[in-house]
Amino acid sequence: MSRNAQGNRLRTGRDGEPNRIYLVTAVCHQRQLIFRNFLNGRKFVHAIMQVHQAETLCYVVMPDHIHWLLQLGGDGNLSKIVQKAKSLTTMVLREVWQGPVWQRGFHDHALRKDEDLVNVARYVVANPLRAGLVKSLRNYPLWDAIWL
Repeated sequence: MSRNAQGNRLRTGRDGEPNRIYLVTAVCHQRQLIFRNFLNGRKFVHAIMQVHQAETLCYVVMPDHIHWLLQLGGDGNLSKIVQKAKSLTTMVLREVWQGPVWQRGFHDHALRKDEDLVNVARYVVANPLRAGLVKSLRNYPLWDAIWL
C-alpha cells in the first residue's frame, strides 16, 4: 500500500475523553516536506501553543508529519483541538506555502493507564534519530517535552 493511501485511513473525527492523554499524528498533504524548513516547523509549534483546551506534553515536527503528545482539558474535544492547530498552521504558512498543508484527519492513540508516559514521550522525540535525520537530538531543533 502506498504512503498516500495509508494517510486516507486517518480518523476524521474523534471527541476524546476529558483529561485523557493522547498521542496525535498528523501528516502533510501528499507527504510533502513542508516542515523541512525550520521556520515552517516553528509555525506549527507556535500554533499548538495557541490551543488552550489541551496541555502539550511533548511534540516533534518531522519534515512531512508531526507527533503531538497532549492532555485534553476538561472540556476539550480532540478533533476540534487538532483541527484548530492544523488550521492555525495553515493560515500562517499561506505566505510561504502554496496549496494544502495537511492530509485530512489524523491518527490518535489514547494512552492506557499502564503505559509509561515518560517512555512514550522519549519515543516521540526520538523520531528524528530513528529516521536518520540527526545523530543526536541536540542537533534537531523541532522538538520539546515538559520534562526538560
